[in-house]
Amino acid sequence: MKTSRQIETEIGSRLARLRLSRNVTQSMLAEDAGISVRTLRRLEAGEPSTLDTFLRVALTLDLGDAVLSAIPTGQIRPIERVSRAGSERQRARPQPQEDQDATWTWDDEPDD
Repeated sequence: MKTSRQIETEIGSRLARLRLSRNVTQSMLAEDAGISVRTLRRLEAGEPSTLDTFLRVALTLDLGDAVLSAIPTGQIRPIERVSRAGSERQRARPQPQEDQDATWTWDDEPDD
């Protein structure tokens, strides 16, 4: 499993390669995305950036659909929809944990 820092570095590298493959300069991409060249350089270097900066560059490079396809939609399963009478889930609930005290063992017999 990669760390967030490794993923940032990989994303920056991929964006830089894609920009170069399309023969676009950093100044042209930065201007079209509405960000500074310095901000684009940091993004391409894999330095921490904002989601807004990433999305501006991705949209400018026509990657909007690719970004959205990377994250599943989280559709509710049909059986859940039937059991919930068509309502969508609004919040998550923690799963109940098994009560470890309720497990009986031989050592738990009361003393007489």
